[in-house]
Amino acid sequence: MAGGQGELDLGLDAAISAAADTAEASGRPLEIVSSRMGHLWDGLSTAYDQLGFGRAAGGDEVFRQLVLARIIEPTSKQDSLRVLAEVGVDAAPYPTLNRRLRGYVAEEFRRKLASACAAHARFGPASLVLYDVSTLYFETDAGDGFREPGLTKERRLEPQITIGLLTDAAGFPLMVEAFEGNAGETTTMLPTITAFMAAHQLGEVTIVANAGMISAGNTRAIEAAGLSFILGTRIPDVPYLAQQWAATTLSSSRRRG
Repeated sequence: MAGGQGELDLGLDAAISAAADTAEASGRPLEIVSSRMGHLWDGLSTAYDQLGFGRAAGGDEVFRQLVLARIIEPTSKQDSLRVLAEVGVDAAPYPTLNRRLRGYVAEEFRRKLASACAAHARFGPASLVLYDVSTLYFETDAGDGFREPGLTKERRLEPQITIGLLTDAAGFPLMVEAFEGNAGETTTMLPTITAFMAAHQLGEVTIVANAGMISAGNTRAIEAAGLSFILGTRIPDVPYLAQQWAATTLSSSRRRG
């Protein structure tokens, strides 16, 4: 503040003005009773609504708070209430959050969110969709039938779950599915794709997969589902026709050179 600057007309009501006068007369600084990360919260809320999540969630503010709090600081659901308090948002009590979780994991609720993502990505019949798998581990020693030890890139021994993610060509998420931690990667692809087809009323898709997603059982399941597919396979030797084509092409290019 510049010395001697006049008071700005901020539209303060009489009660606040009286409190300020009292504090000034006593020589004490004004007490800060609360603060709010307004720009951060408003920016995230705007992005949340532009993605269509506000409408898809039916205006559920508890879900909005849980999502945005864990973007600000990835932490547990219970600890997200602390994050909201630091942001300056009046959070729902933890028992309310716990009651809502059953609705958030329901199939219909998740499908609405997936539809909002697809609409934002302008998903259409000719769109390219990418699929990959990862794992999330839990700091516990015992499995529970869903969180189970399994193969992990980090070679961890704790129980985990397997996550299958569908994205558009730019990496924007379209759908996420969770599987038991000991589920093989190849067994997660078809259930995720068929769920995506059902959610968007797709009559046909063409699966293009590399060798990492191929197994005999997976191939049979894709055929049984009546889906078109292009699968990369490992072959020990280059076929004769391919060798001849490569040799002819190379010889022709050398003659032109």
